[in-house]
Amino acid sequence: MHQTRIKLNQTEDVKELVRAAEKCDFDVDVKCDSTLVDAKSILGVISLGLAKTVIIQCHGESVEFDNAIRKFAIA
Repeated sequence: MHQTRIKLNQTEDVKELVRAAEKCDFDVDVKCDSTLVDAKSILGVISLGLAKTVIIQCHGESVEFDNAIRKFAIA
């Protein structure tokens, strides 16, 4: 499992993340504190709130997905 810390500041960022996750043939989760939601669910991701640091958990490999979320990554 591969993890990346990101921050989504706008609703458009959430839409872009969900679109990229939907193209993956493996599970992609978004974790915020103790809450875990499916990254392919726009309502689930939005329910976590904006402008928070979240962790993306990929249960597979996709260069295309990694490239899509790279701009949201934080150190």
